[in-house]
Formats: sequence, C-alpha cells, structure tokens
Amino acid sequence: MNWNRRELLRACLKSLASQTGVAFEVVVVDNGSTDGSMELVESEFRSEAGFRLIGIRNAENRGFCAANNQGIAAARGELIALLNNDAEAQPGWLAALAAAFDQFGIGMAASKIVRWEDPGRIDKAGHLIYPDGQNRGRGSGQQDRGQFDREEEALWPDGCAAMYRRAMLEQIGGFDEDFFAYADDAELGLRARIAGWRCLYVPSAVVRHHRGATLGLLSARRLELIERNRILLVAKLFPWSLVWLNGPYFTARLAAGAWAALRGRGEAGRFPGIRGKATIAAALVKANFSALPLIPRMLRKRREIERIRKLTPRQVRRLILDNRISLRELSREAI
Repeated sequence: MNWNRRELLRACLKSLASQTGVAFEVVVVDNGSTDGSMELVESEFRSEAGFRLIGIRNAENRGFCAANNQGIAAARGELIALLNNDAEAQPGWLAALAAAFDQFGIGMAASKIVRWEDPGRIDKAGHLIYPDGQNRGRGSGQQDRGQFDREEEALWPDGCAAMYRRAMLEQIGGFDEDFFAYADDAELGLRARIAGWRCLYVPSAVVRHHRGATLGLLSARRLELIERNRILLVAKLFPWSLVWLNGPYFTARLAAGAWAALRGRGEAGRFPGIRGKATIAAALVKANFSALPLIPRMLRKRREIERIRKLTPRQVRRLILDNRISLRELSREAI
C-alpha cells in the first residue's frame, strides 16, 4: 500500500527487485497519491523490475486495511506477503518467509524488522500485547545482540512486513476495514489465532523500516487511531473476562505512561510541554468518542467469530497473558 511516499516507494520496490530464491509478483495499491508515485511505478518498474507488477489506483485514501484487501484480492499466489512502502527488504527476505510455511499449521510468518536509521536496533520481532488491548512490537528499541535470532512461535506478525497463507485469509477474512489503519494487523493476527492458526517468527527475514512514515510520529491523528482501534480490538475479540478488566488495565497503562512522560520517555515523551500533553489528552478523548459508534458493529462481528473459533475464551485469555508486554517496557518505548 502506498500513499504519497514516492521516494520511499522507489527504495521499497528496488529491495523487492533484489529478492532471489522464490518466484513472486508485486501488487502496488496506491491510495490517491498526488506526488507521482504511480507514474514512478509505471516508468521505472513496469518492464525492468524482473517481476510481474500490478498497479491499482484508488481515487482517495481508503486506508491500510482496504488497500491491502484490494492487493490480496488481485494477487494470484498461495502465500501473500505485505511490505509497507516505508520498508526495505534485505535479499532473501521473501524466500525465508516462504520456507516457514512448510511447517504444519502455520498461517502467518513474522519478519525481523529493524530501524532503518539504526539497523542494529530492533523495531519489531513479532508482537506482544498489554491486557487493555494496546499492542507493541516485541523487542522494540532494543539493541540487536542476537537475542531474537531464534526461529520460534510469535503472537502475530507486524503488518509492515509479514506473510500470510491465502487459505487462512479465505477462511477468516481479510483486514477489518473499520480499523482503517493501526492495530489492524493485531486484529487480523488475534482473529487468526482464535481460529487455530499459528505464527512463526523468522529471524533470517530481515527488513529495515522507516518508523512512523505514514502519518508521522508526532501526528495526533495517529495517536487517535491507535487508541480508538485498541478499544475496537477488545470489543471484537477479547474474552469477556478481560473486557471487564479493561478499565483497570487502561488506568494502569495511563499512569505508567504519565510517569514515563515526566522523565521524557515513551510515547508521551515525544510531545513535550503543556501543549504536547494537551495534544495527547485531546487524542485520547477523540479516540474514545470515535470508538463508541463502532462498538455495536464490533459486537455483531464478535458473534460471527464463533463460526471460525478453535480456541476457547479461556485459551484466548491465556494466549494474551502469556504474550503480555510489561508496563515498564510498554511505557519506556514509543510506538
């Protein structure tokens, strides 16, 4: 999916041109860019990239979820890889992810995502989640010392650089377009886990990521979507035993975040001064109000989950708590 990031898109496609060991096609879905992104695709990559390229132009920004669903529908492969336009895949990325699907029950594969400006630092190595629904990349901000170099099961992959089995998507459905952007990969990943599918983290599948390039790290709209979608995720997929505890968990996270902000750390630390904290508060209020009208729809979708359910609510609770991120880690590192 691309939206007005022409030069990032160029670097992304060049990284795909360097992939070996597996046959693939590329689908670029453009969400109404005005910076010549699709003209770049046509002029530089249509005939010389070495892979089949499909371009889809949307007249407007339909969001991450809708655009990815369009791309998935247009693709022909049995395995579907997602790569954000602000990410660059190392050679062998696609082949390493594809090899993971030789294992029984794997429906998703997660990449080792490092920060573009500091590739020795982890951005995401799979995902973790806090019991109020806020999710975070595993190992985010840590120096890469080999602690994430083991192939192992992960909660779900980050949608920035992930691979999914088409059969899984056909069974459970694609991205929930009500989410628009942010926490969408968490919703899809948890829904897949509830349906009995597993995720494998593949450390040899490495991607460098420009963090926050879509809306910007200091975007109030970004904060609003993250918090709004946290609420929608809980309403749609969390077991009721954790839904009833959402208020206390949310309060604990806010308190930990406020304490981190006083020391200039975490997400709130990016917004200094009274004006910055007011921006965060306003985003939180808007997130809650924008979530309210969507909750009835999430509850209807919650009932539909029963047709694909393999894990009991108790097992889902255990899955979430076993992959819980600590408050200290959550508040220390920015999203």
